Amino acid sequence: MKNNQSKSPIEKILNPIQEFMHAETSGGIVLIICTVIALVWANSSFAESYHHLWHTYITFDFGGFVLKHSLHHWINDGLMVIFFFVVGLEIKRELLVGELSSAKKAALPVAGALGGMILPAIIYFSLNAGKEGAAGWGIPMATDIAFVVGIMALLGPKFPFSLKIFILALAIVDDIGAVLVIAIFYTAEISFSALLVGGTILILLIIFNRIGVRSLIVYTITGIALWLAFLESGVHATVAGVLLAFTIPVSSRINTKKFTNETKELLDEFDKSGEHGEDVLTNERRLVLVQSIESNCEKILTPLQRFEHLLHPWVAFFIMPVFALANAGVSIGNNFADALFDPISLGIILGLFIGKQVGIFGFSFLAIKLGIASKPEGVNYTKMYGAGILAGIGFTMSLFIANLAFSAEELLNIAKVGVLTASLIAGIVGFIVVKLGLRKV
Repeated sequence: MKNNQSKSPIEKILNPIQEFMHAETSGGIVLIICTVIALVWANSSFAESYHHLWHTYITFDFGGFVLKHSLHHWINDGLMVIFFFVVGLEIKRELLVGELSSAKKAALPVAGALGGMILPAIIYFSLNAGKEGAAGWGIPMATDIAFVVGIMALLGPKFPFSLKIFILALAIVDDIGAVLVIAIFYTAEISFSALLVGGTILILLIIFNRIGVRSLIVYTITGIALWLAFLESGVHATVAGVLLAFTIPVSSRINTKKFTNETKELLDEFDKSGEHGEDVLTNERRLVLVQSIESNCEKILTPLQRFEHLLHPWVAFFIMPVFALANAGVSIGNNFADALFDPISLGIILGLFIGKQVGIFGFSFLAIKLGIASKPEGVNYTKMYGAGILAGIGFTMSLFIANLAFSAEELLNIAKVGVLTASLIAGIVGFIVVKLGLRKV
């Protein structure tokens, strides 16, 4: 109580907000709220305003170079590039120092992810081959890691850390697959001149990396140029975000030993300089020392880490919620039952809910039995199967691919019904199965 009273009024206001933003469940909660808002809005008497808002056109004119797109397009091809950039940073980190950094570590999540992509696509295509919905085969291949992480947090401290790592690594491999599918199969007519410009910018970014450029501003400005080139090329603009991520440096300017020694010296000097005034406002020397410590902290963090730290809150609490708000609003009228049992929706539901769990568990089980991979420590097969069910929450990535697969509003709405239904079922059933698995010894 005393500690709370010593806080300033602004700290009392901001601390709960900061705690919420750092909680693992928070991103998922905000995403759910925006999804519910979109669904209620699209099915209310204000439904027309919902659709009108996202189809409002916004124009940017740069000396004759004109970009004119709907708000929906700017979100899906603009804001989501930042989302894919962060995904690319996570993929690069995992490949270098994480669970995908060696063949032994990567074997199980790679096997699981392959099963979780191949089987859903087969199930969907078997129901839609030769029909108008055939292009949507990539929709049930995706996993929404934000929702899955939120559910894992809700399961409490008993949730095995090794199983969490398995799911996260699997989702990263899943993201690699989704990016490749988008780049190869959901690409419009190619503009080779724009692609050549994009390739030149990409080479320039690689050169920046090699010569030791560490400025986030340089990579940001050049990254925007890369995005603009891809926006005009026909290759989906989000691919630019992933390519940019792979050019971001992963080395720091100083090593940990130098950072430790220099920071200790600066802190010692900071302590000795106290007699000239305790507050940095009245102590010029202490101010200089604090700035030196701050500079050292910046030098020890790699550009990749700095970008991740800077952008993660924006992705979790702004970009993904706005995407959900713009894309989850599907009209649920008298034809809901028809949409639910349409081959498109049915293919997505069976793909995400059945295909994911069977594919992930089946391929993982096979990899373990063949000795290619080992079962995560302290994890039984019930928990692993439950993890496979949770991976059937497609949501963000599935909705994103649905927008690429279908230009016709009617087909897109049917796909949205499938994605939302499958994600809801997978979330509830997955939670129950893993919860039961946690009770077993």
